[in-house]
Amino acid sequence: MKALRHVASDRLLPQARIAGPMPWVIAIMIALTVIAAGAGLGLRNLTQSARNEIAGGITVQIVEGRPAERERQVQAALSLLDELDGVAEVRRVPDEELKALLEPWLGPQAASAEDALPVPAIIDVKLAGSVTEKQLKDLRATIVSSAPSARVDAQARWLQPVFDAAASLQWLAVGLIVLLAGTSAAAVWLAARSALGSNHETIEIVHLLGGTDAQIARIFQRSVAFDAALGGLAGLALGLAAVLLLGKQFAALGSGMVAGGGLGPVDWAVLALIPVIGLALAILTARLTVLAVLRQIL
Repeated sequence: MKALRHVASDRLLPQARIAGPMPWVIAIMIALTVIAAGAGLGLRNLTQSARNEIAGGITVQIVEGRPAERERQVQAALSLLDELDGVAEVRRVPDEELKALLEPWLGPQAASAEDALPVPAIIDVKLAGSVTEKQLKDLRATIVSSAPSARVDAQARWLQPVFDAAASLQWLAVGLIVLLAGTSAAAVWLAARSALGSNHETIEIVHLLGGTDAQIARIFQRSVAFDAALGGLAGLALGLAAVLLLGKQFAALGSGMVAGGGLGPVDWAVLALIPVIGLALAILTARLTVLAVLRQIL
């Protein structure tokens, strides 16, 4: 029976595997899946890093045009913040740093023209824990009582639109992965049905000689497993190369926020598992397809 299965395998799938489209189709799907998964994992890490960095962060702006009054309110706010419980760190942003931030947009002369463009004083506050709505409301009321021109905002609110956009992109990556998995399964299904249709007579002979549906299914499984493994390795190499190249390009931006989106060991392990999952999906799809078709035609 083993000799029979070996002969049947050669007759059912006589073409050279590397010459067929299946390995290349799977390679493309795996490469795209690795890129999509890498992007999704990077966005998740970036979002988490940014959330952790600004958790508990509050910005106090003293928006006052008169320099003397602005300075008085800044000192009053600093005194209050130093005495409040739950405040881990208080830092007044130096005027030189604020002007340096404005200079690329307004030019060196406009950024230094205090009378023409009064720059609000900014105080960075770090709470011991995350900022709650009640804490923010109480802190705003306390500071405004001594510094009427103060505006108190949680730093997380400023980046919430960015977080929402990143979450949408992560879901887009998940949807793309699901779509690619379905496309890969469809390609295996079409290849299996095509092979069955072109070898219908041979399959009937194998049945007459005592071969079972399970034995025929295993023949196709071995062929698909070889093609899927070959394409999976090629796709993994292409996908990882693209992820590394994109990561290098983003790292060159020199942004601290972008640096938080790097992939860790667990993320790389997840990417390495994608061809294994693709191989299992291809084998399962081939087996189910062959068994379903054989029940219909025999």
